[in-house]
Amino acid sequence: MTKTFVLLLLSFTALHVSAQQSAEDALLNKTICVDPGHGGTAATDHYRQGINGEREEWVNLRVALLLKKKLEAKGAKVILTRDTDVFVKLEDRAAMAISQKADLLISIHHNATADTAVNFPIIYFHGASSENLAGVAFGKSLAAAFERYFYRRPVPKSLLSDYVIFPSKGSSVLRNSYGIPGVLAEASFFTNPSEEQRLKQPSYNEAEAQTYLLGIQAYFMQKTTEIKPEKVPQSIPPFPVLEEAQRTNSIARNWLNDYQEGRKLSLKNDTASLKAAFELFKRSATSFPDSYVSAQCHEQMAVLLRKMKQDDEARIEERRTEEFFIPTTNKRYY
Repeated sequence: MTKTFVLLLLSFTALHVSAQQSAEDALLNKTICVDPGHGGTAATDHYRQGINGEREEWVNLRVALLLKKKLEAKGAKVILTRDTDVFVKLEDRAAMAISQKADLLISIHHNATADTAVNFPIIYFHGASSENLAGVAFGKSLAAAFERYFYRRPVPKSLLSDYVIFPSKGSSVLRNSYGIPGVLAEASFFTNPSEEQRLKQPSYNEAEAQTYLLGIQAYFMQKTTEIKPEKVPQSIPPFPVLEEAQRTNSIARNWLNDYQEGRKLSLKNDTASLKAAFELFKRSATSFPDSYVSAQCHEQMAVLLRKMKQDDEARIEERRTEEFFIPTTNKRYY
């Protein structure tokens, strides 16, 4: 073994140990607000229940409690917005993070839609990508963690602005805590029957909590904390979408077929086909606004508007796509 090789080996070992220490120390003395979404609404929010009876807010809480223990074991201080199945006002959740001067906020959720075959992670940041740099960076860290540690295979992922699903103001929890790096994450879909069964299992909840831990660690190691004053979203007209309770209707079930049929029609040059394609893209983005084809729907709408000489409307869709949707993969799943 040569002296040069020994020196290289020692250097590599030192770097590896240093990286391990950085990961271990990344959460030390950090204040993290963990927000288990919803709670105490079983009598009113019937759509938050899977076909086999599991309710979203129960899963959210189980994962949050596990995450709290993991974060504290790494030296973090944890603020829980609720620790039982009770209703907590949205503005109060954000106020907890603000008053305790949280370094990070994670709102834990699980999703629902009409298509029971759907299952992939969705992560929302508040506002515009060019302004909320920290939120986007945190979202990217979580998206990568979900694919690597939770799904353990390549999966479609949506990373997008909360204005996509709440077109007027965005999510209350993220909006009212803006200035603190934070995201709202939907790890999976409880409306997928197989996923609902997995979400009942303690080991699966443990795996999800561990994924959040690793994603949070990865974010703090990046040190991306810049959040600019929010101005851009007010310059982009709202795109109306189905509200959460409406997204389980029969029209929403056709979200992917609408997109695929729109793609076929968009290849034609006659005006009727272009208009029909536009309406299909619009319907897909309306019924499942945070799907992994929604960004492509808006992109295609912009292209069609250009072809139909509606340049002002096209610029709006181009700006919406640029500011509200973050690419997370080069692979197409449709």
